[in-house]
Amino acid sequence: MVIPIANRLKQVEDYYFVKKLEEIAKLNSEGKNIINFGIGNPDMMPSKATIEALNTAAENPKNHGYQAYRGIPALREAIATFYQNTYGVTINAATEILPLLGSKEGILHLSMAFLNAGDKVLVPNPGYPTYSSNANLVEAEIMYYDLKDENNWQPDLEAIQKHDLTKVKIMWLNYPHMPTGTPADPEVLKQIVDFAKKHQILICFDNPYSLVLNKTAPLSLLSIEGAKDVCVELNSLSKSFNMAGWRVGMMVGRADYLGAVLKVKSNMDSGMFLPVQQAAIEALNNSEEWHEQRNNVYAERRAWVYKIFDLFNFTYSKDQVGMFVWAKAPNTLENVPQFSDEILYGANVFITPGVIFGSNGERFLRISLCVPEDKMQEAYDRIKVWLS
Repeated sequence: MVIPIANRLKQVEDYYFVKKLEEIAKLNSEGKNIINFGIGNPDMMPSKATIEALNTAAENPKNHGYQAYRGIPALREAIATFYQNTYGVTINAATEILPLLGSKEGILHLSMAFLNAGDKVLVPNPGYPTYSSNANLVEAEIMYYDLKDENNWQPDLEAIQKHDLTKVKIMWLNYPHMPTGTPADPEVLKQIVDFAKKHQILICFDNPYSLVLNKTAPLSLLSIEGAKDVCVELNSLSKSFNMAGWRVGMMVGRADYLGAVLKVKSNMDSGMFLPVQQAAIEALNNSEEWHEQRNNVYAERRAWVYKIFDLFNFTYSKDQVGMFVWAKAPNTLENVPQFSDEILYGANVFITPGVIFGSNGERFLRISLCVPEDKMQEAYDRIKVWLS
C-alpha cells in the first residue's frame, strides 16, 4: 500500500542544488575533489563581536527557553537602526519589523498569508526558484515576467500590463538581482510602486545582497515614496554578515501586512534562539570597515572568476552586485547546461547553469564568489588544462 502525497507536491520539484550536491558528493567519494562554485554559501566568519555575543548569551542558563514570535525588542530596535543608517528608511520597531528564521521562510509565510488557490503571482524569469516553488505549494498560478539582457534585467511593465492582472496578488521583486547581479534602479522602483498601486498588487521585495560589492548607496524599496502601502521587504544577515547557517532574517513593512504573516509564522515555529538574537544585534553594529574588508576579499576572488569566464570567451558586466558573477556564452556554444556538466566531469569544477533560474538564463553560467582565492586559482588552472 502507498499513501498518496498531497496534490500540491506534484508541481514542486526538489531544489536543484539538493540533487546536484548529492551528485558532487558522489564524485568526491570517488576522489574527484570537486571545486564547487554553485551556492552562495559564505565561507568567511561573522565578526568576532558577533561570535562573542553568541557565546556569552549561550552560557546564561536563562537564555534557552522559547522566545516571542516577534523577537526581543532590542533586536527589532537594532534592525530599525540598521534600516535608518543603511537605507535612510524609518521603521517602527514595535509594529513594522518581524524577525525571521532566515528570509527564505518569509517567502512561504507571505505566500500562505496572502495567496488563495487560483490567485496569480508575478515571478521573475530568471529569478530565485523558491518564488515559484512556494507559489506551487499554495496552489497559486504563476505568471512569469521576463527579465532580459537587452533590457538590463529590469521588468518591462508595459509588457506585463498587456496581460490580465485582475487575479494577481503578489509580485516578487529582487534587486540587487539574483542571479544576474543587476543593481537596484531607483527610477524603475518608483515605476513599480505606481504599477502596484494601480493594480492593487503586493510587491514582495527580496533584498539580501545590497551590501555586497555594491558601488552605490544600498537601496531599500521602502525608501520609495508610498512604497509601504504596497510593499513588504525581506532582508537577511546570511550574505552580508556571513551568517547563512544562523538563520537570521527579517520582514519589514506595514503593521497589518506583518500581522497577517505572523498568524502563519506563529503556527509554524517557536521563535528565534535568544543567544542568536543577541548575536544578531551585535552583527547589525558591524563597522563600515568590517563590511569593506569582506568586500575586498570578494573583489579579489571576482578577479579570478573574470579570468575563468575569459577562458570560455563568455561575456559579463563588471557592474554586477552581490556574491556571484553571471556571464553569457558565445554564440558558438550550442548547449550551455551540457557545457556545465562537461566542465564538472572534465575539469572537476562545478559551475551553475543559468537555466535553473528560468528559461531566460539558458545562455548563461553563474559562478559563486564563496570559494577561497587559492581554490579559485586551482579551478582556473584545471580548466585551462582541460581546455588545452
